[in-house]
Amino acid sequence: MPGSMTIGHTDTLVMLGHDDAARLSSLLAGLSALAASGRLSTEQLAALGGGEAPDRAALATWSRTLAGHLRDHL
Repeated sequence: MPGSMTIGHTDTLVMLGHDDAARLSSLLAGLSALAASGRLSTEQLAALGGGEAPDRAALATWSRTLAGHLRDHL
């Protein structure tokens, strides 16, 4: 499908439309900035980490890297 993106691992695929991938990339970049700046509380980090408080720097790096990967593949 033109303008769409496929993300896959083995037999499981997730399809995002171009606009959704661009929006997700922007959201992840914003999340990275919030995590890196310390503007997320411990409770917010725990909620984002599924109950475990992730390392703030690790969350910032992960979300920035994923945002860049999505943006680069649009």
